[in-house]
Amino acid sequence: MRKSARPPFTIKTTMNANIYLPDLMEVVQVRQQTADVKSVRIRFRDEERARAFSFRVGQFGIFSAFGAGESPFNLCSSSNWQDFIEFCFRRTGRVTEALWNIDEGDIVGFRGPYGNAYPMDKWRGKNLIFIGGGIAMPPIRCAIWYALENRDQYGQITIVYGSRKVGDLVFQNELDRWAEYDNVRVVTCVDPGGETPDWKGEIGFVPTVVQQADISAENAIALVIGPPIMIQFTLPVLSKIGLGDSDIYTSLENRMKCGVGKCGRCNCGPAYVCKEGPVFTLEQIKRLPKDF
Repeated sequence: MRKSARPPFTIKTTMNANIYLPDLMEVVQVRQQTADVKSVRIRFRDEERARAFSFRVGQFGIFSAFGAGESPFNLCSSSNWQDFIEFCFRRTGRVTEALWNIDEGDIVGFRGPYGNAYPMDKWRGKNLIFIGGGIAMPPIRCAIWYALENRDQYGQITIVYGSRKVGDLVFQNELDRWAEYDNVRVVTCVDPGGETPDWKGEIGFVPTVVQQADISAENAIALVIGPPIMIQFTLPVLSKIGLGDSDIYTSLENRMKCGVGKCGRCNCGPAYVCKEGPVFTLEQIKRLPKDF
């Protein structure tokens, strides 16, 4: 594979640097998750910057492919991991096409972290329900790993993850590992017709599988991320089993833009998703305009 070109310049970052100036990051691992999805691990070239950097699960960053542009993606690694950060993307356009062709040792740009985060402290002592669809597993994955690494702080963990077909499931190798932890239940599903002969998971749409999974709402919160249509039909199911609007969280990742609230393209009524989100409760979302 032909490596992408390194930037023909040097970027030096400081605490008061230009907010649009990215850090230089070295690619340390590239994994192809599906036919059109890859995950990438990167680390800071500047050791001082690496020591000073921290983030909270649920935050996002802006990732640059030099010469092609930049795009926002969730930081899908746990905030407990110190040697690298990880992001995941689908091959859909100019920037992601350029990122698709990077390899270990290449250099990409990173700005961040941006946005709010999952209130993991507030969730302590709660039962956690994670529901994801397709490429939406990466922004949930960071919270799952964080909860598992602090297992004694959380109650029962239920993970429901679905996709159109088996080949669209990302981080498949981690699903079995999660199920090995105490009080962790993992339910995987694919849409009807998307199964393979050896498929052992459920067959059905995510909202239907959630409804049939006998999930308790007692002392629970839910994080739901996926295609808008999946979220639309899953939220009423969670309400029906007894979760309140303030106990249901989602991420408006599709609204993330410049990261710093300057371009205005993340605006949803009174909210700027890049600054006040991307994590919102259903209670908060119901106060936003219906056309966002």
